[in-house]
Amino acid sequence: MINVAIICGGRSSEHEISCISASGVISAIDRSKYNPSLIGITKSGKWVSLPTDTKFEISNGNLPEVPESAPAIAIDQINADIVFPILHGPYGEDGTIQGLFEMLDIPYVGNGVLASAVAMDKHFAKQIFIAHGISVAPGVVLRPGDDVKDHGLGYPLFVKPARGGSSRGTHKVKRAEDLAAAVADAFKYDNKVMIEKAIVGREVECAVLEKDGKVQCSAPGEIQIDPKFEFYDFEAKYLDDATTVIAPANVTRSTDLQDAAIEAFISLGCSGLARVDFFYTEDDKIIINELNTMPGFTPKSVFPKLWGVSGLSYTEIISALIETALKR
Repeated sequence: MINVAIICGGRSSEHEISCISASGVISAIDRSKYNPSLIGITKSGKWVSLPTDTKFEISNGNLPEVPESAPAIAIDQINADIVFPILHGPYGEDGTIQGLFEMLDIPYVGNGVLASAVAMDKHFAKQIFIAHGISVAPGVVLRPGDDVKDHGLGYPLFVKPARGGSSRGTHKVKRAEDLAAAVADAFKYDNKVMIEKAIVGREVECAVLEKDGKVQCSAPGEIQIDPKFEFYDFEAKYLDDATTVIAPANVTRSTDLQDAAIEAFISLGCSGLARVDFFYTEDDKIIINELNTMPGFTPKSVFPKLWGVSGLSYTEIISALIETALKR
């Protein structure tokens, strides 16, 4: 039996979504092969041991979190053959915890240090995508003290932290007078902010999985959002049941989307898994939005849904990720 330590929570703004993902994995992991344990990282950064029957879920609009009162655990007390860090955002998806596991010589699920760090910084990732011939949205980067203006991009445009996730700190700006406030809010999440031209198109996503030594891509899925939301923001994603995933997506360039997703995965040096998000325009152009190295992993999340219609169950995905990590 292989001991798998599932790690959730963390110090990022995506702490709560990580907890929900962890509960999903524990509920679906193949207990005939794997013996799971659950480790939480509190918002203050404390590592704690949690019962595996802990239920992290959204209740009456309230998001769960790792309790500070749980018994503390030292990193060298982790009794596991492999760790499954279901951590989103800074300190978990940006290469930092991956570097820790590398130093401790502990196998871990998912992307390595460099791919995690580069993908986390949307600005750096864009430069690599461009070099590999993948189209991106026009945009500029602002740092503290820079002039806040549209830089000729026009309106509407999107303002987002360069190294954020779950659309926190992200704003769709339609008027020049609203730009400064949006930039100020984005700077609360990162000291590097991106301004991008808004692309008119459908939001289509692909799930990439490394399985049996081969990089494979799911059928594309289209994200449809309740019209009351301006874009696919945090509330639309997690709090309002406002999102529908149409999979497979009804697009003419399905194979091209899959090829672009695999190319993006390989270009960043990814391993294990990624969700690749695209804009698909009315004239069939494919523009990458971002690559997420540890996408939401609840049973209802896009990544398992896309593999579900592509022939892999949630349990099979989890097993494939663990097996790939052990072989790496």
